[in-house]
Amino acid sequence: MDPALVRGVALFGPVLLLAVLLRHRPPGRSETAALILAITWNTAALAGVNALAVRAGWWTFHAEGGTADGVPVDLLLGWAALWGGLAVVALRRLPVPLVVGPAVWIDLAVMPLGEPVVLLGDSWLLGETVAVLAALVPGLLLARWTATGRHLLPRVALQAVLAVSVMIVLPVAWSRVPDRPGWALGLAAQLLLVPGALVTAAVWEFARTGRGTPLPYDPPVRLVTTGPYAYVRNPMQTSMAAAYLVLAALDVRFLLAVAVAVAYGAGLAAWHEDEQLRGRYGGAWTAYRSAVRPWLPRLRPFPGTPPAVIWIAGGCDRCSPVADWIRRRRPVALTVRAAEDHPEGVRRMTYERADGFRARGVAAWAHAAGHLHLGWALLGWTLNLPGPAHFAQLCADAFGAGPSARPVGGPPVDRPSRA
Repeated sequence: MDPALVRGVALFGPVLLLAVLLRHRPPGRSETAALILAITWNTAALAGVNALAVRAGWWTFHAEGGTADGVPVDLLLGWAALWGGLAVVALRRLPVPLVVGPAVWIDLAVMPLGEPVVLLGDSWLLGETVAVLAALVPGLLLARWTATGRHLLPRVALQAVLAVSVMIVLPVAWSRVPDRPGWALGLAAQLLLVPGALVTAAVWEFARTGRGTPLPYDPPVRLVTTGPYAYVRNPMQTSMAAAYLVLAALDVRFLLAVAVAVAYGAGLAAWHEDEQLRGRYGGAWTAYRSAVRPWLPRLRPFPGTPPAVIWIAGGCDRCSPVADWIRRRRPVALTVRAAEDHPEGVRRMTYERADGFRARGVAAWAHAAGHLHLGWALLGWTLNLPGPAHFAQLCADAFGAGPSARPVGGPPVDRPSRA
């Protein structure tokens, strides 16, 4: 079969069919978000699977032009349109298992017809299994959860993996960065911890406080002014621009990525953000926008952030110095109170915010640090990363800062009088 015909059908077949279906029944806001995420997830995941397939011998490609890392781009996009587009449209009427089955069957039937562009190896079914588990199933789950508004935290976690893959992993893999000396890569990895902590805290704040995700079609349901948003209005875009600046020291082409990130954030994103949030939140957004800059962070947090209380035992020799240390730094929108006055009783240092959020132990101190100063806030956001958070709490417990044997504070207990 003519290779040009194979590549044309592989691309335009799924794309045109998807366009016809969407024209017949235009997607709503949540379905649009689901389609964007599923197609992007499958594009990124299938790019990695195909690159691995070539190296493992599951299948190879015989194509001239239009390739990335040896993978024909047209085949990749057509595959993503099939699994991330047509399969997601089928989710409107069918559950995930009934969509996975036909999608895999179609793929098993079509793959052998791809010769001479796609040459299958003896273990190509193993590669097909990896593709299903890495691309099709997660993409469908992410689409279903997004379209129905369920499973917020897993949804946000998959979006975060997708963003890191598309914006960092793939560009780095296709750049000169992996060829640099080990000491340079190690230094860059350490410097990337700062923007990494900032963007992780921002995404988590969107989910925990705003009950939404970074995707514009799946946004928070309330205005988020806590965490990194108390210091800078666009922490995610600021983090990505800072990460690209670090990578530009290893490959100068990342300066173009910096320019694109800044242009997008200062242009389209800023216009869309202001229009949407002004109509949704009115004066609250206007006050926040006038006090918090989009790119240059404040040194002290936004005064209008929701108030919080940190409860620290006053009768504890190890705890009371922490309370004094926080008070001396004049926290913004944070009150330090004795744990003995807590209405329910606590076993660890506890941070409670007016919107209902609560943290204990080292995490409580890390969130309280966000009320002090940008430098302490960065340390707090780093401590709240999954790995450092657990390690820091283990160290604190090992050095005697574990939970108290009995709750401190709580309602008074009526004791029977003795004769």
